[in-house]
Amino acid sequence: MKAKIHKFEQGGHYILLDINSGAVHVIDKMIYDMMDTFDGANDEAVVAALKDAYPEADLREALGELHELMEMGELFAPDIDVPPTFKQKGLIKSICLMVAQDCNLRCKYCFGDGGSYGQERAVMTPEVGKRAIDFLIESCGPRKHCEVDFFGGEPLMNMKTVKAVTEYARQREKETGKKFKLTMTTNGMLLNDENIKWLNDNDFSLVLSLDGRKEVNDAMRPDAGGHGTYDRIVKNFKKCIASRKGGDWDYRGVYTYLRGTYTHNNMDFTKDVLSMVDEGFNILSVEPVVMKDSPLGFTEEDLPRIREEYDRLTEAYMKRHREGRGFWFFHFNMDLSNGPCVAKRLSGCGAGHEYVAVSENGDLYPCHQFVGREGYKLGDIYEGITNTELPQYFRESHVLNKEKCRDCWARFFCSGGCHANADLFHGDIRKPYEVGCEIQKKRLECAILVQALLALEKMEKEEQTTADGE
Repeated sequence: MKAKIHKFEQGGHYILLDINSGAVHVIDKMIYDMMDTFDGANDEAVVAALKDAYPEADLREALGELHELMEMGELFAPDIDVPPTFKQKGLIKSICLMVAQDCNLRCKYCFGDGGSYGQERAVMTPEVGKRAIDFLIESCGPRKHCEVDFFGGEPLMNMKTVKAVTEYARQREKETGKKFKLTMTTNGMLLNDENIKWLNDNDFSLVLSLDGRKEVNDAMRPDAGGHGTYDRIVKNFKKCIASRKGGDWDYRGVYTYLRGTYTHNNMDFTKDVLSMVDEGFNILSVEPVVMKDSPLGFTEEDLPRIREEYDRLTEAYMKRHREGRGFWFFHFNMDLSNGPCVAKRLSGCGAGHEYVAVSENGDLYPCHQFVGREGYKLGDIYEGITNTELPQYFRESHVLNKEKCRDCWARFFCSGGCHANADLFHGDIRKPYEVGCEIQKKRLECAILVQALLALEKMEKEEQTTADGE
């Protein structure tokens, strides 16, 4: 039987999550205890179990409130059914262009083998990139809005192709009525004045890679010569963000944010988050590294320390918010009222059926992390997807088709986790990476608490403002 609710205590607060509806309730200790017994139809059993701990009148009043939540669809909501669209062929809406399978850094945790992805270092030609745009147009059906992510390695090492493909994409927009959202992920080493201006002029969203404190970043992200990179890239990042109206999240409809990685060597990553904020970067995320059989990776023994650190980050996040120095942390930014659609909640990123990566030679893979992995080539941009069974397998690999996900309380928030990580650890995209699951669940509990507290504090502030005006 699938779990219907999840309750937890975090930072002195008691939280109740209704899994299927996504409704979150901040509750007291009595209701927290009641939910060990209450199933929606056993009021007398709840009273009998707790009458020695709480007054019966209080218990019955609380039971009435719980039944009201049930009537509103916010407690014990019915199970989510799999939409019939999952049996249909997917439409590709996003592509990741590996414009440079080469890099000017040698990050010690790089999943792409220093940018080469286990192959010869190479860059994509403009002709391959343009053909990839045509492939996307041919594969997206009636969909108007599509996404193109310029990735690597380091994409700024191949600006010739980036510029040619961008110009071609804008031309094809006019010819087809499609609209392309362009994104680039960059380490910032080549982010000079000329490139910044061009990226701004062409409405690029940017993901900027930085690992936090200088000593952490320089230890993990040296250049090809083994030298630290922090001072150089922070200078470039500050210049770039300043050019985008002070670093606004939404600059002419595009975004800019920093993304970091923490490893076994810096499980005190709250310091890295706050270091980036103190440098002036207030829109960011920090992800756990995923490495197998590496001293930089994580094991089950690391989980208590990581959970403790997320508690510390949550406290720091709320403290700064209350002091008027708040920042935007990607993993704490959850929509608890109007979350993702059912399909997104079930299947996540859409890798392999809505999203594909294009290697420098035009081969197609389920996502950038699968590039070069044996058995995962889907086809190429010239012949299209020829391995037709694999995309459908990815499409049907949603949380209700993953044994370990079906009864997990977090299933509709993590959407089954990363397929590439599952394949790395188990050779099967339907067997999630367990340590990653536990980190994700802790992070989700922190995020749920953060959003609940922010909503409560906003409500209290509005009520106080109304009272003061009367």
